[in-house]
Amino acid sequence: MISIYLCDDETAILCQIKAALKWKIFTENYDMEIVCAAATAQELLDKVRDGSRSIYFLDVDLQDGEWDGFKLGQELRRRDPHGTLVYITSYGDLAWRTFQYHLEAFDYIVKEEDRTGASAARCLEAVHTRLLDERQDPVEVFSLRSGDKTLHIPLTDILFFETAPKSHHVFLHTAESRVDFVGNLGELERELGGRFIRVHRAYLAAADRIEAVDWKRNMVRVGGRECLLSRTGRAELKKKLGEDR
Repeated sequence: MISIYLCDDETAILCQIKAALKWKIFTENYDMEIVCAAATAQELLDKVRDGSRSIYFLDVDLQDGEWDGFKLGQELRRRDPHGTLVYITSYGDLAWRTFQYHLEAFDYIVKEEDRTGASAARCLEAVHTRLLDERQDPVEVFSLRSGDKTLHIPLTDILFFETAPKSHHVFLHTAESRVDFVGNLGELERELGGRFIRVHRAYLAAADRIEAVDWKRNMVRVGGRECLLSRTGRAELKKKLGEDR
């Protein structure tokens, strides 16, 4: 069962979206339910269920003290890294701000009188299709925004991440390409878990793509490329390899 959460401080919009989504779920027999339709961020956060696949429809212009839609999205991303975020906005040109907040939004719904609910229902259909595709294709991907494009790169293709010279930017390296995107190695390390090793403060390497380690030169070869190896990285790598020298 996929959980759906709504948050908008405009009662009419909230009710319109809730009604449209309930009807869509009923007529299409989706394995989904609306768990919460909240006017405040805290009300929504109190209802979030751990461990369930979730979709969040969030008002960008939420007027709730320190909370707006983007800050709420950040907190939801922290709690639920794989959740689907959909933003509802009165303006059509705010998409860039999701990247400023390091958020990956599935879609943006512009509020229109008597049509917002229909837009939300069409969006839910698109989300449902995406989720079906994910189930049919077990390949895990890393999604990122580079320039004006959203890229989905299979994790098995990634050799390593490298801190870029530009502040708050990271290079993603594959055998064929190097992609520059806004990011942070520390956040990537937490997100990707044990599949990648922080071999150096500037390098996060795919554990299963490491071909050789030069302990004397403090270098690691990954997919034919060389990455620096720090003292801390040596300890982490030896632990991963089961070595104690």
